[in-house]
Amino acid sequence: MANIGNEVQFNIYKQMHSPDPNRLPTRFEEWEERAREVLDDGPYDYVAGGSGGEDTVVTNREAFKRWHIVPRVFRNVEDRNLKLGLYGDMLPSPIMVAPIGVQSIIHKDGELATAKAAASIGVPYIASSASTHSMEEIAQVMGDAPKWFQLYWSSDPSIAKSFVERAEHAGYTAIVVTLDTPMMAWRELDLKNVYLPFLIGEGIGNYLTDPAFQAGLHVPPEKDSMGAIMHWSRVFGHAGLTWEDLADLKKYTSLPIILKGILHPEDAKLAIKYGADGIIVSNHGGRQVDGAIAALDALPAVVEATENQIPVLMDSGIRRGADIFKALALGAKAVLVGRPCMYGLAVAGETGVRQVLTNLLADFDLTMALSGCRDLNEVNKDMIIPKAWDLSKSKISYGL
Repeated sequence: MANIGNEVQFNIYKQMHSPDPNRLPTRFEEWEERAREVLDDGPYDYVAGGSGGEDTVVTNREAFKRWHIVPRVFRNVEDRNLKLGLYGDMLPSPIMVAPIGVQSIIHKDGELATAKAAASIGVPYIASSASTHSMEEIAQVMGDAPKWFQLYWSSDPSIAKSFVERAEHAGYTAIVVTLDTPMMAWRELDLKNVYLPFLIGEGIGNYLTDPAFQAGLHVPPEKDSMGAIMHWSRVFGHAGLTWEDLADLKKYTSLPIILKGILHPEDAKLAIKYGADGIIVSNHGGRQVDGAIAALDALPAVVEATENQIPVLMDSGIRRGADIFKALALGAKAVLVGRPCMYGLAVAGETGVRQVLTNLLADFDLTMALSGCRDLNEVNKDMIIPKAWDLSKSKISYGL
């Protein structure tokens, strides 16, 4: 992906003399607007909305505006390297597709379209427990492309065990455990729309195909779909988990276990103590605790608490290349992208997701170059300052 930014933008500018009437957007806001046009209220609000009054959705974005990039010059940025080594794999960039469930409410091909798009350009895809298509189907369309599996830890331990074992067998190379959703938050838009897609059979493909889940049914799901849905509602979340339970999960798999939903530095220390292999700083895109700290605001303290013992990733609010740059400068090894991919999926299916990711890669590559960075290692805390920081009084070394 060396110099992808130059290539992508030049290909767009080449259309200057023969405009493509079907050209896809380049601005995040236009993707969102066009997705709003093609989706009904229920699906759109489910994706775009947050919990409560959606304060955290807003603050996730505001947090990025509180940091400024301080570009360097005369640094020979002719060739850039976006590659990232993580858990024994060499990834082409620090961008990943976040685990997003029920994608079938956005597009008929759902997770398969998003997974194919990610695989086609080497962007790692994190498959959600709440996918409409099974983890095996998703893995099949991705081939050898990088993929992780996200676990919603079921209250039935046999289901959690089965999911993890299935994921490893299907070729996923890491397990992402979402900790911030033992139950669903008060989501006012979904309640207003009376819309929960799981209750119409969306997003439960992994459960319907799981032997441990099926063992809890009186009849097969194809003969009693509502019975299966009601059983799902009983076993989906687990509010009784404690740190000691992580040891049980580690018995089920040899894959790295990454904890998603960490915002407090003390939880980061506990994650290390109890054997986690990584952390994702996340507030679920503002969909769980309304009023929670912005993910970017939480990132520096979490990174400091880990003392570089395990990788820290980040999601919630990534929209542009500069956002990725700032997150990496504050210590994230990689970022996860969610809603932008879903808007691309709504607008143009697999092609739309691919374009969203390509745009982000290009924007980030150009941001790196124009900031004076050739390699991800050069994107560090010396490259950014807080808003209203007096640079003349700064004690931060800028390598001068």
